[in-house]
Amino acid sequence: MTLNSPKLLNGDTFHRTKQDKKAVGNGFVKNHCLFQQQQKRYRLPAEKSHHASCTSPLYNKQFVESFEETPLLVAVLTYMGYGILTIFGYLRDFLRDWKFEKCHLAREREQQKDFVPLYQDFENFYTRNLYMRIRDNWNRPICSVPGAKMDLMEQVTPDYNWTFEHTGKVLKDVINMGSYNYLGFAENSGTCADAASECTVKYGVGVSSTRQEIGNLDKHDELEKLVARFLGVESSMVFGMGFATNSMNIPALTGKGCLVLSDELNHTSLVLGARLSGSTIRVFKHNNMQSLEKLLRDAIVHGQPRTHRPWKKILILVEGIYSMEGSIVRLPEVIALKKKYKAYLYLDEAHSIGALGPRGRGVVDYFGLDPSDVDIMMGTFTKSFGAAGGYIGGKKELIDYLRLHSHSAVYATSMSPPVTQQIITSMKCIMGEDGTTLGQERLCQLSENTTYFRRRLNEMGFIIYGNNDSPVVPLMLYMPAKIGAFGREMLKRNIGTVVVGFPATPIIESRARFCVSAAHTREMLDTALSAISEVGDLLQLKYSRKNRPGSEGTDCFSYLESHQD
Repeated sequence: MTLNSPKLLNGDTFHRTKQDKKAVGNGFVKNHCLFQQQQKRYRLPAEKSHHASCTSPLYNKQFVESFEETPLLVAVLTYMGYGILTIFGYLRDFLRDWKFEKCHLAREREQQKDFVPLYQDFENFYTRNLYMRIRDNWNRPICSVPGAKMDLMEQVTPDYNWTFEHTGKVLKDVINMGSYNYLGFAENSGTCADAASECTVKYGVGVSSTRQEIGNLDKHDELEKLVARFLGVESSMVFGMGFATNSMNIPALTGKGCLVLSDELNHTSLVLGARLSGSTIRVFKHNNMQSLEKLLRDAIVHGQPRTHRPWKKILILVEGIYSMEGSIVRLPEVIALKKKYKAYLYLDEAHSIGALGPRGRGVVDYFGLDPSDVDIMMGTFTKSFGAAGGYIGGKKELIDYLRLHSHSAVYATSMSPPVTQQIITSMKCIMGEDGTTLGQERLCQLSENTTYFRRRLNEMGFIIYGNNDSPVVPLMLYMPAKIGAFGREMLKRNIGTVVVGFPATPIIESRARFCVSAAHTREMLDTALSAISEVGDLLQLKYSRKNRPGSEGTDCFSYLESHQD
């Protein structure tokens, strides 16, 4: 079926497939169509799968993302599950108030019963009655390198997950499907580990000072020059903590009278940074350029509230890969909008740097774009580089300004020398400056592993979210009871996974999140896939209807669109 093609900002056409939709928690669908004004909607029964693809000339390759809608029955049962848990939670709170059941959580002291409560009651309610039921799936201590395989310390709980005790046993060779070790540089042997060891002997572990005082090492200067070359920008600056790179630098860039436009699924560090800045914040729908353009247009037309003065500056906040959705930002279209409305663009490449692009240089490299089109390029070293900290890259004037005004630069202790050396060595490996092809081989291996893992999960009948090229692979669980059950059953099969539920995700979109690594062998992936399929059958998690007989040829929504730029 061919649809009318609305024009993009540059006059090119955006071709929309009939499945170009994303499901949200309320059963409706997120619109991924861009730059159209009006649309007529025709509903046909049966099909629930929504598939976003783009073949616009703005893109140098096909851009495919899949977000299959939550089945109605599953959504109803999930709400019922949370409802039942809430009812039993209130019942247990009643028993605790009457001393029939002991409450282990923080409560107000008897001497302070007339004070304003220090602890928020609802957060306590959720922790007491929902989180505690499945708490054993988190905070599991590991006692090895978090590589493709890891060792877990066995722990038991005598009081239903309130406290844990170590048994002294170690679960050996657990396949690690949860760490952000995309390129496999989190290792205790090899070139990176040897270089970090030598650096520790020479410089020690800590610096004990800030960059502006006597904590600025030659290694820090070397790393910043290397990062600037790696990104293709004029200058860069590194920080000791990835979270603080966002939360402490955004307030230095915007303030009162400025407007921040933030994707609704941005990381907490970006949200916190925007809030601390004192700027006005407006949120646009995830990866939805129509929503972003509307906010930009309204900001230009109406200006600031009450006074209607023009905004001092408009800053767009987006991520390269969204860590809970596995989706990739539509960067070519964001840049087109940014240029049209004269806004600034802040790109967080925490998960995409090293994991995307033919040269491993992030989402800008992935789309073949000019780095100068992104005003502020941010990323972290905690994922693909197997280290810690973050960076900001851009024009020299930007970096010089941040050196004087960033709280992370002025007040925070400098990056640890062995961590700095780990980043330098791994980055040179990716760039091929170590005299080997190891970096390029790992980039290719990560891409192959990602494609294989996603394809196999789709074939098995699971609902998975995100872009086909994203190494972050969310597998939908939905029901609260299946969150804990999935994590436990996978660990029984010697597979370490990360499970995520409300409030970190929408209430009916609980999921398991797999992170594919170049360190994973095909045998490891097959072992993990076999266990996932087995647990999926046990817990009845194979919700997808895309590959079921008779599902072909039907669609949920089709559109007739017209738009003149």
